[in-house]
Amino acid sequence: MDHSGHGMTMDLPPFTLGRGLAWSADPFFLVACLLALALYGWGVVRLVRRGDEWPVGRTVAFVTGVLSIGLVMCTALNDYGMVMFSVHMVQHMVISMVSPILILLGAPITLALRALPPASVRGTKGPRELLLMLLHSRYMRVVTHPLFTIPMFIASLYALYFTPLFDFLMGSAVGHAAMMVHFLAVGLVFFWPIMGVDPGPHRPGHLMRMLELFAGMPFHAFFGIALMMASTPMVTTFQDPPASLGIDALSDQNAAGGIAWAFSEVPSVLVLIALLFQWYASDQRQARRQDRAADRDGDKELEAYNAYLASLNARGS
Repeated sequence: MDHSGHGMTMDLPPFTLGRGLAWSADPFFLVACLLALALYGWGVVRLVRRGDEWPVGRTVAFVTGVLSIGLVMCTALNDYGMVMFSVHMVQHMVISMVSPILILLGAPITLALRALPPASVRGTKGPRELLLMLLHSRYMRVVTHPLFTIPMFIASLYALYFTPLFDFLMGSAVGHAAMMVHFLAVGLVFFWPIMGVDPGPHRPGHLMRMLELFAGMPFHAFFGIALMMASTPMVTTFQDPPASLGIDALSDQNAAGGIAWAFSEVPSVLVLIALLFQWYASDQRQARRQDRAADRDGDKELEAYNAYLASLNARGS
């Protein structure tokens, strides 16, 4: 099948929703997904064996996040994403917004810090010490700062799709994989401070996290609307889809815009719900700490306040 625009010949595997997705794995993402699952599983087993608990919900979230990457990069979706704008947009939205949120809810950094053994020789640096150095490095402070993450999140849409860079990357499987790695990385650094599950250089308050979340989403929605309202194909790669697919390039682009617009809403709601739960849990922990402190000191603060009121009353008398 000719993929006009790049002079490539592409044999697309059979693809029907009723029969499932053919196996067409990107080698890099297949190895990366298996390695991520293996390392996470090793960390959980290590904690359990020494008698520590690890929430099942975190494991489920992480595994689901990794599997969502495998779904869009290791099935026929990956092949169709090279020739159909709508399928490519599904890949982009999942790997940049859904997968990062699920992976971060799995708290992989927290798991690594708890599972990795400290350096065996005093004064040396093992994997755990190197991870801590990275977390506290100037590099991490820069790439997780809102002044970097929000513009990068926006530029990944406008500066990529509406410039020749997108067509260049789509010209090869390696370029396409590199683009998807970029989308995943941008999603992770954007949502990492907002989710606030793992430790990081920036831990803003819950209200600030919500503001960071909604700062980038309108631009996402505008991008989708621009594709939906366009009267001509805007991306060269998808201007001439294979005839055997029986699709119109403009209709496919409008569908891609609708997908981008929808994905600006759904993950935002999920993150907002997670933030509200975290906020509530944080308030509950703070209240319990105050109760324990009151139990320890006999509620001296309340006694002092009552004594102050009594002194005021005595003066008035």
